[in-house]
Amino acid sequence: MFLKNLFLVICGLSAGGMVAAGTFAFIVMIGIFTRLAERTRTAKYISVYENMIVAGGSIGNIIYIYQISLPLGYTGIIVYGLFSGVFVGCLAMALAEVLKVFPILINRVGLVKGLPYIVTAIAAGKFAGSLLGFTFGGC
Repeated sequence: MFLKNLFLVICGLSAGGMVAAGTFAFIVMIGIFTRLAERTRTAKYISVYENMIVAGGSIGNIIYIYQISLPLGYTGIIVYGLFSGVFVGCLAMALAEVLKVFPILINRVGLVKGLPYIVTAIAAGKFAGSLLGFTFGGC
């Protein structure tokens, strides 16, 4: 019985480690954090960014798995929501840039002016949808 449980623990940790490594590699590969570091002129701290990515993912998993409740209050939830929204927005835009979605769309539609408005509308729509989803429930 002990060997069976030990085997299950090893398999579970190995599989989880592989999935986490793939996720972090994907996030680093599309270059969100290197671009943010370049834009904010903090490229010399890129190792700190990488360590915080791993620490945030690990702590988030621990909180999720063990269902630890954090007494953040409304202010903490607003700050958490803001940071989460910025992260998801950066991830979505970096992925869209990697896939070259916008250049293909611009060429097919023949769009010459108004691209900043389209990007802002997409971001506003995602914000409004998230706000409605979290306020009134949903998925």
